Amino acid sequence: MDSRQVTPPATPVCQNADVTAPVREALRLVCAQRGSDEALRSAQRLIVIGFLGGFAKNEDTKHPEVWFGAYLREHYSSAVEVSVISNHEWRKAKRNILRLLDADHDGVLTAAERGQAKIILFGHSWGASEAAAVARDLEQLGIPVLLTIQIDIVSKPGQNPTLMSPNVEEAINFFQSEGPLHGRTQVVAEDPGRTEIIGNFHMTYEGHRVDCRNYPWFARTFNKPHHEIENDARVWNQIALVIDSRLSSLRSPSDQAAMH
Repeated sequence: MDSRQVTPPATPVCQNADVTAPVREALRLVCAQRGSDEALRSAQRLIVIGFLGGFAKNEDTKHPEVWFGAYLREHYSSAVEVSVISNHEWRKAKRNILRLLDADHDGVLTAAERGQAKIILFGHSWGASEAAAVARDLEQLGIPVLLTIQIDIVSKPGQNPTLMSPNVEEAINFFQSEGPLHGRTQVVAEDPGRTEIIGNFHMTYEGHRVDCRNYPWFARTFNKPHHEIENDARVWNQIALVIDSRLSSLRSPSDQAAMH
């Protein structure tokens, strides 16, 4: 993975002056949540990979996904391994997942190592499409995925990002239906007995202004809703809550006992 996305910023994300006003607003509700949960530090490590939309590069800090990834690293410390990358770097994402799951570093994943995987994949636009595609690739390797989170899916050529593969335990989809680029209205489970669709949530922006000044004039003028949903504080707050609930479920018995 790109090392620039692995090291958290020296200044906490929610107080970092490098975070632009639109991104700060996008993470406003997330930043209002409680501080890091020390009890999660001994939980089994969760792998979280976010995929940026379009042709965005790994270091493109105008995207809230990049700062949200930094927030997760900061918030949960050693309980999570987080990367936010270009959707075109999916091969790197897969290699990194395999490396992290290879507990004995012998280059071969055992059934036990595959079965212990705790993976969350999220993305916006083409990144949402790639999240589903990587989940399907992991199915071919016998690797489960805890959760996929898709924001305004735009399908990449050759991909079917609305049909969730059976190795995905849960999936959630946020979409809007305005503008030339708009998301797919629903994701469905290939095997409903194995995959729960948490919901397909329709976000609307009529009468609800979202700051999109982190995008050029052309994008704000002709494709604004597609970027409004990416900058929507409500969406990121829901994503943070869902991830937090999944991490909480991974606490060890000793962690849970310590909280009572």
